[in-house]
Amino acid sequence: MGNALAETFSHARAVFAEVDDALGQKLSLLMFEGPQDELTLTANAQPALLAVSLAAVRVLEAEAGLNLSRDASFVAGHSLGEYSALAAAGSLGVGAAAKLLRVRGLAMQEAVPVGTGAMAALLGLDYDAALAIAKQAADETGGGAICEVANDNGGGQVVVSGSRAAVHRAIELAKARGARRSILLPVSAPFHCALMQPAAETMAAALGQAAIKPPCVPLISNVLAAPVTEPEEIRKLLIAQVTGAVRWRESMVFMASRGISLFVECGAGKVLAGLVKRINGAARSVSIGIPADIDLYRDLCRALA
Repeated sequence: MGNALAETFSHARAVFAEVDDALGQKLSLLMFEGPQDELTLTANAQPALLAVSLAAVRVLEAEAGLNLSRDASFVAGHSLGEYSALAAAGSLGVGAAAKLLRVRGLAMQEAVPVGTGAMAALLGLDYDAALAIAKQAADETGGGAICEVANDNGGGQVVVSGSRAAVHRAIELAKARGARRSILLPVSAPFHCALMQPAAETMAAALGQAAIKPPCVPLISNVLAAPVTEPEEIRKLLIAQVTGAVRWRESMVFMASRGISLFVECGAGKVLAGLVKRINGAARSVSIGIPADIDLYRDLCRALA
């Protein structure tokens, strides 16, 4: 993970070294060599994903002339990706963002006893249908059970999160209502729901000490699906995001309404570029995660010039 960027570009190596130094851990070695089961622990995965995203951004800046202030209208990130987006836009330092994500990952993991929470993807249903299913599942389970929409990813993909029994009930209800598939997700905790309130309180304390600057371009907030630039509002929204839904579909729709037709995904994988296509088939998207992608970005820029 990220190894090819590090081997090819000094600017990528510098990002990985900065994250390692901030955490007091050779996270980069874990990313490059594994073991995978240790890398995928939430406390490691969150800063690791940030490191790859920022490495890709720095390489684009150094090798392809990217200037966010000049070339981008907005930045956005899915869940933990908001920290990457803010770091890319100069609102958070790279090391500071890595430390915050280490705290966030540990707090989320510890917020709920293992095995008591769950998340499920409901495929083929829209947001309103999933919202109704989540409420019904919580009501029918009773006993204070939680089931809430955690991610509205677009393209008929909505994720629910909460108490294990209630999420299992939501899967049954979704199938009965014609969902194409309902899948229990292999996650370590029920993210983005009220069960994460202890983690939100931990992040309130951590973010209260963090230096946050205005980003060079507005951030599209997961919680609002609208742009923010004011540091104190960003701080409050990052806390609210721990228990709030990721409104990704609405975020993409908002940007399209402002004339955005090109999306550049920086980091590991191509999930977000795929979601862009599902939400807005007319938009163009490109994913930057390995050295060969830099040439794709250059070609795209030349074609658009």
